[in-house]
Amino acid sequence: MFNDKTILVTGGTGSFGKRFIQMVLERYQPARLIVYSRDELKQFEMQQHFNHPCMRYFIGDVRDGERLDMAMHGVNFVVHAAALKQVPAAEYNPMECIKTNIYGAENVIKAALNNGVEKVIALSTDKAANPVNLYGATKLCSDKLFVAANNMAGRHPTIFSVVRYGNVVGSRGSVVPFFDRLIKEGASRLPITHGEMTRFWLTLQQGVEFVLTNFARMKGGEVFVPKIPSVRITDLASAMAPDLPQEIIGIRPGEKLHEVMCPADDSYHTYEFKDYYVIAPSITFTSRNNDFAINALGEQATLVEPGFEYNSLNNRDFLSIEALKTMNQQVLAE
Repeated sequence: MFNDKTILVTGGTGSFGKRFIQMVLERYQPARLIVYSRDELKQFEMQQHFNHPCMRYFIGDVRDGERLDMAMHGVNFVVHAAALKQVPAAEYNPMECIKTNIYGAENVIKAALNNGVEKVIALSTDKAANPVNLYGATKLCSDKLFVAANNMAGRHPTIFSVVRYGNVVGSRGSVVPFFDRLIKEGASRLPITHGEMTRFWLTLQQGVEFVLTNFARMKGGEVFVPKIPSVRITDLASAMAPDLPQEIIGIRPGEKLHEVMCPADDSYHTYEFKDYYVIAPSITFTSRNNDFAINALGEQATLVEPGFEYNSLNNRDFLSIEALKTMNQQVLAE
């Protein structure tokens, strides 16, 4: 699908972007692979590692619609990964979060339509489902924008979908590297926000695989949700430092005890496939196929039961302490 095509990744110097670039270069022969981001130092450092002739590095912010429009000239596929993601930072800097996560999403949509991009996948988060913090609220708004963009497209060829998943093990600012740093610095205990907290859990590899696969599956308008395991944060701490005591420090501003990926309110248009769910649009498309019980590859799904909710507490799949040890070792060794 990506051979001889041009792909642009917003926020391409982040954890997801780096792994996405690596996997695309390993598996395909793209015509151009564009990293679009605002940090020149991160781009410089990334160029030392990813210097394939197809690579292009564009300095730009998703808040800058004109620059984004220029960057998308001749682009076939877009992955929108740029976002302000830190929950406490968003609570204290709300307007900055809105400018990037909402207005930036609008700019991506407009630029994609103006340039006839074939397919756009926007990365979302479990925090966008029944949001209680500003970050989650902005990402829910972004999700709605990308879904509705399929109606805005009219007769344009561009289609838009969303991928929503949970915490990525080892990503920048996440808990595994944070705990690892504390352990290496000789901490006497590990801070736990709440003793019953659970989270969805997946690796960068799994996240990128899911996105790549959904470019083939997408019809436009879906929210794709992978079936992934949950973890108990206390189990994570025990896996990383079994001999260190755990100190309960309280939930941070805007933090949930458990995360949701498929809310019960969406159950009447949520479909279950073998290894993922699809939340179909609540709006009707006037020029697109509205049957999401079958994907673009012909795979069939069933509608979930009314009231079904996929959250990190009721998940049937929890990682054991031993499984966490193995996963953490692999991630920290990368």
